[in-house]
Amino acid sequence: MTGNGYTTTEQLRGRLGRLGIFAGPPTRLGIDPAALAAAVEKAGFTSLWVGGGNATPGDFQVLAAMLSSTERLVVATGIANIWAWDPAAIASAAASLEMQFPGRFILGLGVSHQGPVEALGHAYARPFSKMVSFLDALDEVPGDGLPPVVLAALGPKMLALSGERTTGAHPYFTAAGHTAQARSILGPGPLLVPEIAGSLAAGEAGLAAVRPYAARYLQMPNYVNSLRSYGFTEQDVSGAGSDRLLSEITPYGTAALLAGICAHLDAGADHVVIQPLASGGGFALGDLEELASTVAGLR
Repeated sequence: MTGNGYTTTEQLRGRLGRLGIFAGPPTRLGIDPAALAAAVEKAGFTSLWVGGGNATPGDFQVLAAMLSSTERLVVATGIANIWAWDPAAIASAAASLEMQFPGRFILGLGVSHQGPVEALGHAYARPFSKMVSFLDALDEVPGDGLPPVVLAALGPKMLALSGERTTGAHPYFTAAGHTAQARSILGPGPLLVPEIAGSLAAGEAGLAAVRPYAARYLQMPNYVNSLRSYGFTEQDVSGAGSDRLLSEITPYGTAALLAGICAHLDAGADHVVIQPLASGGGFALGDLEELASTVAGLR
């Protein structure tokens, strides 16, 4: 499953370039979706990946508003929670965006986490098998209107599946070592789009941004187990994370954040999506222009 045939992986790789932006759901952040997308495009980033599960048709209407308010920006779900969707329904919603905005939408799919899935009334059982079945069902949906599909992938099995069945992988909350192994598993062809969060602020101001963010994700077993498998210790993944973990996963300070982005690119990422953090761990909308200046040499 590589999309509808109108956008090849190489075409998408070229359209994306090297750097994009990741943000949580704009309505949850208190940000107008159209304004967020316009700001990302104005700052010169080529993509905007939207988290939060994208679990309802209303979420796809938000994505449409982002696409409508921009001219070239690629918008992606990072991710859409497959436990919340019937395959035919999400195929229809995604195909509609592809039809309205050809070549500008990526459908990122993921198995989410135990808490959100149980909140939907499902048992979080055999998530890998759930993804395989979901992809099988998507393949059975009539028509060829799907946009490119990528998978949220942490472990080797999901990474391999993303390379075999979709356009590529979109890992989240990972170090550059994970990106290197992901590229090894995927091979050179599939798209690899890791996320990196961090703060332009240095010192205590930077820590005030990254600590709450890291603490939130270190409560989720999927991420903690992945970090352990890449050499992080129990001390590293406890609480809000050790200094070592913060410096590798959520770097803070201009030089450190730039180095973290470069590390993912050097490890084999095609496109790195950056999540700028403000004090308290929220999205730093006001930092987009400064961030654009910081990474100008990487484009």
